[in-house]
Amino acid sequence: MRTGVIAKKVGMTRLFQADGRHVPVTVLQLEELQVVGRREADRDGYTAVQLGAGKAKAKNVAKPQRSAFGKAEVEPKVRVAEFRVAEDALLDVGAHISADHFVPGQLVDVAGVTQGKGFAGAMKRWGFGGLRATHGVSLSHRSHGSTGNRQDPGRVFKNKKMAGHMGARNRTQQNLEVVRTDPIRGLLFIKGSVPGHKGSWLTVSDAVKLPRNESAPYPAGVLEGRKVEELEVPEAGLVDEAAVHEIPALPSDAEVAAIAAEQEAGAAAEAAAVEAAEAEAADAAQAADNEKASAAEDSIKPVPDADEGKEG
Repeated sequence: MRTGVIAKKVGMTRLFQADGRHVPVTVLQLEELQVVGRREADRDGYTAVQLGAGKAKAKNVAKPQRSAFGKAEVEPKVRVAEFRVAEDALLDVGAHISADHFVPGQLVDVAGVTQGKGFAGAMKRWGFGGLRATHGVSLSHRSHGSTGNRQDPGRVFKNKKMAGHMGARNRTQQNLEVVRTDPIRGLLFIKGSVPGHKGSWLTVSDAVKLPRNESAPYPAGVLEGRKVEELEVPEAGLVDEAAVHEIPALPSDAEVAAIAAEQEAGAAAEAAAVEAAEAEAADAAQAADNEKASAAEDSIKPVPDADEGKEG
């Protein structure tokens, strides 16, 4: 189990695939991400890595935190988070983690605080339909209606869906795809939306519901000992090939012509069959009419002459 990272939400944009399709992405930045502490099993009872991100002024950091950062010999951080890791995934204090800690095509879980909406009504908060917008309702079209019962129990149950504070909750978006990484600028491009507003801090970790990507570095993508020239960055504005999903190829012109000819032949054969069936039905109807006519002629008996029975 690897460590996650702390990232700042920059905003949303889109990247393009080679065939021209665009992918909406959220840009996350790894800002001064360092290991500020570690927890070991023999001393703390568990193994974890404590990370710090951002750069804070010393005057804005409490004295206990300042002493902790000084002991770790790192600059004060704006955000600190702890990630449980395996024993062989512990990192040295002071190590920098780069954006290539994740690889394109990998699925991650992003956790953060959703955007606060303030006090919201029941229709916006819970999707209620509201009251009738015609006769009998006065100035209450968007209300949630009755909330209680009768004298028994004589109160409103807890957790009733009513108007109240909306948003500003801890939420986790699972199985989001990393479509591109920029280790030089420390950027992650995540497909889709993530919780939080622009400038908010998020935690990004490997997807817990899926096995870890085989291409992801283990124990972590550490920046020390690597040169900027060695970092590979995909072409600007394009999705990395590892994150492009294959789609069925379009048929060629010859295949399209063959399909059209086959459809025309089938339509012609169907039309001929319909014509033959109609002709056969017409012949059968004519034969039936002829039989009825002959039967009617046979059923007519000649009328005897009145003078035939008289003697001369």
